[in-house]
Amino acid sequence: MKEKCYENYPVGFVAVANLLQMAIYVIGAVIIAKLGGVWLGFYILYILLLEIRLLRHSCVNCYYYGKYCAFGQGKLCSLFFKKGNPKNFLKRNITWKDIVPDFLVSIIPIVVGIVLMIIRFNWYMLILVLLLCLLTSAGNALVRGLIACKYCKQRELGCPAEKLFNKEKKK
Repeated sequence: MKEKCYENYPVGFVAVANLLQMAIYVIGAVIIAKLGGVWLGFYILYILLLEIRLLRHSCVNCYYYGKYCAFGQGKLCSLFFKKGNPKNFLKRNITWKDIVPDFLVSIIPIVVGIVLMIIRFNWYMLILVLLLCLLTSAGNALVRGLIACKYCKQRELGCPAEKLFNKEKKK
């Protein structure tokens, strides 16, 4: 049975998706902060640049521009950028190389946390690293699988990320 697609995602879905993302960012920031304020500043700047890149290059062309997608970014994008061409969304070909910068948001703090624990073991750091691993892997899989992609109209219209992650469904 095919799931219905949302024109605007329910606020509760948007809140859950954003709480997960914010938890990943905050835990990463807490870990990076152990290196000092300058490194924390670079980490936060990196996150901001990634979010701007997403809005500017993907969200402007998405079906959900000006609407609440699972992450609320279609609405946010419309506040800062002009609507693009939805055909451009379909033309994009996303490869693993394109999403490495997004993975680095979690990988960098995980590596830093592990190195810090090697230098001097700390239970607090171990809990943060394990929690970040859990949220990044299982948390993201659940949010994207049960909330975001499952009800996404853009996925039905054509989504380069869906093509990348679901190659086994291609014939």
